[in-house]
Amino acid sequence: MRKEDKNAIIAQLAETINEYAHFYLIDATAMNAAATSALRRECYKSEVKMVLVKNTLLHKALETLEGDFSPLYGCLKGTTAVLFTNTANVPAKMLKKVAKDGIPGLKAAYAEESFYIGAEQLDALTSIKSKNEVIADVIALLQSPAKNVISALQSGGNTLHGVLKTLGERE
Repeated sequence: MRKEDKNAIIAQLAETINEYAHFYLIDATAMNAAATSALRRECYKSEVKMVLVKNTLLHKALETLEGDFSPLYGCLKGTTAVLFTNTANVPAKMLKKVAKDGIPGLKAAYAEESFYIGAEQLDALTSIKSKNEVIADVIALLQSPAKNVISALQSGGNTLHGVLKTLGERE
């Protein structure tokens, strides 16, 4: 491969990393063509971009970026595929669903501005809440007191006496 081609690939990888908020490095060494194709289909359904990369080119692309990505350098061995996403937990859930006997295995991940190294971190990555899940939790918490008042009004027969009696019986 010519040096110009390598520089173009490094620039493309750096641009893609900047475009997405989170990325996962997975071990695709033991994957055959059918398994790779199935993983690509799952990625497409989950709006995850999958790219097979040369480790040295990815290493150089990470070096060109702002920030310190040195914890990931040790994971760049074997056949590496990168999963790019804007929702931190989607690739982890997808890998958990698709993985058979640890294939494909998680090498590392950069999610929520933190590094997760090793396959044992997959459970921690699946438990990260997405922005929409956090918003839903906040809305549910905000709605809870209103629901209590409404249920008190309905259980009391919509009378002031019934409401006071119901509220007085609660602790």
